Amino acid sequence: MECEGIAGIEQFSSPGKGRGLRVSRAYEVGELLFSCPAYSYVLSVSERGFICEQCFARKKGLAKCGKCKKAFYCNVNCQKKNWPMHKLECHAMCVYGENWCPSETVRLMARIIARLRHQKERSPSERLLLLRDMEAHMEDMDNEKREMNEAHIAGLHHFYSKHLDFPDHQALLTLLSQVHCNGFTVEDEELSSLGLAIFPDIALLNHSCCPNVIVTYRGINAEVRAVQKIGQGQEIYTSYIDLLYPTEDRIEKLLNIYYFSCDCKECTTKSMDMEKMKVRKLSDEISQKEIRDMVFYARNAMEDFRRAKLEKSPAELLEMCELSIDKMSAVFDDTNIYILHMMYQAMGICLFMENYDGAVRYGEKVLKPYTVLYPAYSLNIASMYLKMGRLYMALDRKSTGISALQKALAIMEVVHGKDHTYVTELKQEIRGK
Repeated sequence: MECEGIAGIEQFSSPGKGRGLRVSRAYEVGELLFSCPAYSYVLSVSERGFICEQCFARKKGLAKCGKCKKAFYCNVNCQKKNWPMHKLECHAMCVYGENWCPSETVRLMARIIARLRHQKERSPSERLLLLRDMEAHMEDMDNEKREMNEAHIAGLHHFYSKHLDFPDHQALLTLLSQVHCNGFTVEDEELSSLGLAIFPDIALLNHSCCPNVIVTYRGINAEVRAVQKIGQGQEIYTSYIDLLYPTEDRIEKLLNIYYFSCDCKECTTKSMDMEKMKVRKLSDEISQKEIRDMVFYARNAMEDFRRAKLEKSPAELLEMCELSIDKMSAVFDDTNIYILHMMYQAMGICLFMENYDGAVRYGEKVLKPYTVLYPAYSLNIASMYLKMGRLYMALDRKSTGISALQKALAIMEVVHGKDHTYVTELKQEIRGK
């Protein structure tokens, strides 16, 4: 399969990192470097009825599949295009009914396998890297991840065996590992998850906690845009993880998911760690032991909350947030990232419960520190301005709402592009107010 390449972008051997991408010309902030269509993708079950299964367009009046009544499309054209993938699930959803419950990873795997079976030439998603050549890190996986992969394979056989011929077990394990290391969560403008996808060419981007590009989505296409000026010959980096957290937490996450440790400027200098881990100014100085103990508590509280989301009610979850925030406040400043984390969770719960006053109260405490702790052109900042603007409008605080929406718009024009649907819709939303 011949490699056609991407104009302005070249693959090279990045010192200490392996494969990487660099630019062959300069790029300005907001400029599109390249885009990549998804090799395979799957819409989250929770988004059905709101998003087209084929093109990921968000619109009202979608038409449902006449057989399963579960999949929704813009029109007949989208439905026909999606049928080679939807047929893997359509009959099974009818047969299993409420017992049809493969994970999103399993659903994505089934679609990748189906496409690989019929692929005869390099796809538009593989102009630089073939899917089969993506990193797998099989040798780095611990027993927990190996057991998870075996469970996914069992799910594949259980739900898809009638419509798919599977490769051998080792090939399935390799493919699952590649999906684990290289899969992308497709998100909307508020960072809500829409589904999972694989973009082989995007997978060549190396990580930095000081990224000069950002990956956003236009339907089922991933776009790479500059968030810093990039000089000719420079390597391009995106961030694989949430950059809010201090160096130790970021490195731990990178090691756990991607099997490497970061040596970027921020991880070397830890220049933002003091700001991110700010403690209260009290008459009696807080000891290092008290700080370490509270960090240990905070990390456990975050993990406990993550697990509790699967079983506790919104009211119970909100109480967990409030209790942990109250305890951490004895040591941490309100701008400490662990308190911000729980405040952000509390805001989300209040939104779900339609407690808009509560959501605004937490959101206002989170927003200003976000603008300090995240890079300037951050999706996290844009989504917060967007959520807060819409909350203010719902509470008849029009001028404050419009101001927040305009700040969101300024970032979104850079990270999504001025012609993106999210940007044009937001402009209409502001004008309509």
